[in-house]
Amino acid sequence: MIFLLYFMKIAIAQIKTALGDFSGNLQKHQEFIRQAKENKADLIVFPELSLTGYSLKDLTSEVAIRLGDARLSPLLTRSGEIDIVVGLVEESDEFLYYNAALYISKGRIVHIHRKIYLPTYGMFEEGRHFAMGSSLQAFRTRFGKAGILICEDAWHSICPLILTMKGSFFIINMANGTARGIGQPGRIGSAKTWERMNTFYAVNHSVYYIFANRVGVEDGVVFWGGSEIVDPFGDLISKASYHDEDLLLGDIDIDAVRRARVKSPLLRDEKIDFCLRELQQISMSNHREEGNDARTAST
Repeated sequence: MIFLLYFMKIAIAQIKTALGDFSGNLQKHQEFIRQAKENKADLIVFPELSLTGYSLKDLTSEVAIRLGDARLSPLLTRSGEIDIVVGLVEESDEFLYYNAALYISKGRIVHIHRKIYLPTYGMFEEGRHFAMGSSLQAFRTRFGKAGILICEDAWHSICPLILTMKGSFFIINMANGTARGIGQPGRIGSAKTWERMNTFYAVNHSVYYIFANRVGVEDGVVFWGGSEIVDPFGDLISKASYHDEDLLLGDIDIDAVRRARVKSPLLRDEKIDFCLRELQQISMSNHREEGNDARTAST
């Protein structure tokens, strides 16, 4: 039985991750977990692929682990007092590799999310090394239902909508957000876009939005940090520094979700049948066009 805690303190571990160094990264995780516990946090969230680093390429198979791997034991043990969300490369029974997130609580893995949208464009090549996840689930925690997205998942707006419609009170978005583009003086363009998106999802879906981004430089790529917690009204609860490691702390009140949804009942008025019908029409139209293209190519 899960007893719901309406007030909780969240910690975001905005860390530099060493590429391919699972053992070293695990030690850093344990240190940040210790600090979070000292600050009486109920939940600590790490960024995407926090235990392995991002630009793995040929290292992917070397750092991948099964969920029963003994190397996860320190995290399972520490989760007795604080819930933990980490990112790693998961190896499945079919020998597929997934960019995955684990929610660990009370000594067990409560939920696994496998990244669905794998960017393979521009500087990104995840589709070459990872298998694609196939589902989005809201899951029960001591703080109410939650959902997890991994970086690119959030750039497809259907994902946070699905998690919210499945009952999520808060959404955790773990990222390896890269520094791209120049905005205002001293402001990174990609950071501005992420922050706007985080606020929109929080307000539009009446959820707490927890954005955990990493920092550091890896394979010539800069990660900008700026982790944040946004409440269901779009107000910033807390904000981490740009570019530096940080332990961000923020208090949230799950009852704020109720107040926001009463004030703006957008979820109540969501027309799921309408959406399904329109999407089905789009799918059928696309299939017809693909068939026509195939017939044209064969003639």
